[in-house]
Amino acid sequence: MKKVKYFYNTQTLKYEKLVVSVRVKILRILGFLSAAIVTGILFLSVAYRFLDSPKEKNLRREIDQMKEQYDLLTDRLSEVKGQLTELQHRDNEIYRVIFEAAPIADSARAGEVKKREERLLALTNSEVIEATSGTLTELTNRVKAQEKSYAQIDDLIRNKQKMLASIPAIQPVANKDLDRIASGFGYRVDPIYKTVKFHSGLDFAAPSGTPIYATGDGTVEDASLSETGYGNHVLLNHGYGYKTLYGHMVRIKVKRGQQVKRGDVVGWVGSTGKSTGPHCHYEVIKNTSKVDPVFFFFNDLNAEQFDKMLKIARSGNQSLD
Repeated sequence: MKKVKYFYNTQTLKYEKLVVSVRVKILRILGFLSAAIVTGILFLSVAYRFLDSPKEKNLRREIDQMKEQYDLLTDRLSEVKGQLTELQHRDNEIYRVIFEAAPIADSARAGEVKKREERLLALTNSEVIEATSGTLTELTNRVKAQEKSYAQIDDLIRNKQKMLASIPAIQPVANKDLDRIASGFGYRVDPIYKTVKFHSGLDFAAPSGTPIYATGDGTVEDASLSETGYGNHVLLNHGYGYKTLYGHMVRIKVKRGQQVKRGDVVGWVGSTGKSTGPHCHYEVIKNTSKVDPVFFFFNDLNAEQFDKMLKIARSGNQSLD
């Protein structure tokens, strides 16, 4: 039964039946619908702002995966650039120095490609592709330049066989396991005075009487007992600006003016002169300057052994002389 509403009419002083016009009913319905629509819009706005749709969740997941993959790619590119930089350093500072060839400018290696800062979150997809493409282009140019440089070095090698035979290229003491390096080139603690002094060679610790080999073809320039701390020592002149010195021998085998070949025995390990134990002090001299001998073992060592040798030689330990 429909509920009937009444109101008190103050004019007639009677209760009368409440009659709602059609116009009022329509206005009430429209007001309700308007409120519902506004409420719905507000709800959807909040939902779209703070809640992801399934499609958006998938897209966000894909973006996160792309970011992760891009980070991995960037790390790999950085690693490759680091390895290439080391090759370029060895090319300019070792191989091309050995053959007295002019170093290659970095701009020539890079192909004049400008450096890019790869801030992923601030880049669009096209910018990400452009940045990655630029890095790959730079690496490609550097690799091509390195290949060209090595081709030039190959030509120098073919034309300088005699020079190669003369340049120091092996270790002066048998050291297959790389366990005989006692002290490297650079500032080291003096074993006697206990002060930091420049150590101008490598110390190879070995039992007294161990053979010492010429590291390149040359002429014996000196073979005598030194008064400056080297003890019994041999100085070889290899030509092309190179000399090598072998110190603290127990006995010398060669004599001044003698011609020697790489691998010939020039003496035996001892502890004469300023020495705290049996070892061979080995120096490489290039144009009157003493240089790090560790870069002149390329006939003895592969890349992995060379890296290991560098770490051993660069440790800040005490020298033996």
